[in-house]
Amino acid sequence: MEGHRTVSRDQWIEERRALLAREKEFTRLRDQLSRQRRELPWVRVDKDYVFEGANGKQTLSELFAGRQQLIVYHLMFDPSWEEACSRCSFWADNFNGVLVHLNQRDVTLVAISRAPFAKLAAFQKRMGWSFDWVSSFGNDFNRDYHVSFTPDELEHGEIIYNYAPVKTSMTERPGISVFYKDQAGRIFHTYSCYSRGLDMLNVAYHYLDLTPKGRDEEGLPFPMAWVCYHDAYGA
Repeated sequence: MEGHRTVSRDQWIEERRALLAREKEFTRLRDQLSRQRRELPWVRVDKDYVFEGANGKQTLSELFAGRQQLIVYHLMFDPSWEEACSRCSFWADNFNGVLVHLNQRDVTLVAISRAPFAKLAAFQKRMGWSFDWVSSFGNDFNRDYHVSFTPDELEHGEIIYNYAPVKTSMTERPGISVFYKDQAGRIFHTYSCYSRGLDMLNVAYHYLDLTPKGRDEEGLPFPMAWVCYHDAYGA
């Protein structure tokens, strides 16, 4: 950061206004993209899924909690792990404070992971999270929405993630899926995103993008190599 270009206040204002014009164009493009996202066709969900959580056994329909829109964060937690993914936990740290606001706009947010609920509950208590988090252990939900992969699938090469074939050794990957339930109780899958598509759900990254150093991840073994569980920084 040493030796960064320095200018007068007047020149800074001039250059900041030029950047503002580009930021406004980005905002308009984002609004357009959001409209196109809402205009995507839907897919009827006909499979019956049953999850386990703090409220016992619940169907996908019951996870809506009386609302018409459901956002699912696919939080990486393989049944063999003792902790959830630290990077997914970085995202999950954003959830508690927004729940009441989402509920006011007819939206329910839940996290779903493949690990048994006992493991989810223990880790959730450690993290101090209050959002609904249920287990899909024993059903196909994670595989149907392309965030969990069997050893056989990994052994045979490429899997489908983020709408393209990729090679990975990971049994779990992160994602977000959105569902709508109509007045007749029919459920539709309206949207899913993965990989960098999840950035918009992490407010900490957006704050970092405003700073001189940005995310400051260049030179790390991989992006987010710096991320720890929030109770582990400085440990």
